[in-house]
Amino acid sequence: MPDTLTKLAYQTFQQGKSVFGLAHKAVGIQLTNLVAPSAESKTVPVSAEILGQIQQRYNQIVEADWRDAEQGVYPESILFDNPWDDFFRFYPVVWLDMPSMWQRVQNKQHQEFDTAVETRGYPSYYLQNFHHQTNGYLSDLSANLYDLQVELLFNGAADPMRRRILAPLKEGLQTFRDVPPTQIKVLDVACGTGRMLRNIRGMLPKASLYGIDLSPAYLRKANQLLSQNPGELPQLVQANAEELPFVDNYFHAVSCVFLFHELPAQARQNVINNCFRVVKPGGTFVICDSIQVSDSPEMAPLMENFPAMFHEPYYRHYSTDNLEARLQEAGFTDISTQVHFMSKYWIARKPAEGQTEAAQQVNQTIPVEV
Repeated sequence: MPDTLTKLAYQTFQQGKSVFGLAHKAVGIQLTNLVAPSAESKTVPVSAEILGQIQQRYNQIVEADWRDAEQGVYPESILFDNPWDDFFRFYPVVWLDMPSMWQRVQNKQHQEFDTAVETRGYPSYYLQNFHHQTNGYLSDLSANLYDLQVELLFNGAADPMRRRILAPLKEGLQTFRDVPPTQIKVLDVACGTGRMLRNIRGMLPKASLYGIDLSPAYLRKANQLLSQNPGELPQLVQANAEELPFVDNYFHAVSCVFLFHELPAQARQNVINNCFRVVKPGGTFVICDSIQVSDSPEMAPLMENFPAMFHEPYYRHYSTDNLEARLQEAGFTDISTQVHFMSKYWIARKPAEGQTEAAQQVNQTIPVEV
């Protein structure tokens, strides 16, 4: 298919998801105002100017997604990868789960779990009903609904947002260009349902991929999703990102998507320290997470509304946290940032052998708020 037709098909595909996501949210907000108005009453009005800027950012990330595929960073087929079976099976369940979500909002129940859900052994900050989800991240229902809910939240841009890490990840791996593709090892921290690993597999079909997550339910979902891909399955491990169960200097690259805004400050630093430990000298660490006040002050009303409408107890601190300083404290260098749509990206490098000690000595003077 000629590129012009492929691009048109992709733009149409994304526009359809955007319209559907906007319609879903419009109906959802109206119902929420009727049934559980307390959350909506705490929000800050969003101006037409901000809405226009959001649309502009959306158009830009769709264009960037297409451009990377066109330039061969990843196959164009990835652009059309959508879990249609899950959509038709679970979209009705999204609505059916809303009454229990509204009840938690009204009753301010943010740490409620069914008795059948095992909660022992998890850090206290993890035992939250993030986004008011039933049983937080510890149920199969939550795992089945998560990707769909995130797509609806971001008007169909969740995967394009995730894919912004692929270009810097691939570029970082050029440090190891002499390593055979089958020996390249990449870790995705907090891999969730495996959507990011699925995208990485599309770009690196021969690499050894690994994923860790705290939720056994999400790992089951990830295994189901990733087993649809040809080739070697990524190795999935249930583990806390603060204590990665891997030896030092093992991975050529590490990624982490949509985790840090759901961690308290010290846990963020611990995760970064562990990622530094397991990545090889010369390796790359790429983070994707929410925009912050420092880079997107015009979006401040949205950053105020997000924790008001969703249960996100650590988001406000995250939105002003200095992750560059945290990365430097761990020992990373060559840190750069990007902003695409509603996400911010940090690309950092572990110094090559012989440079690590000097970099750490320099970074000891950088203060980090806890």
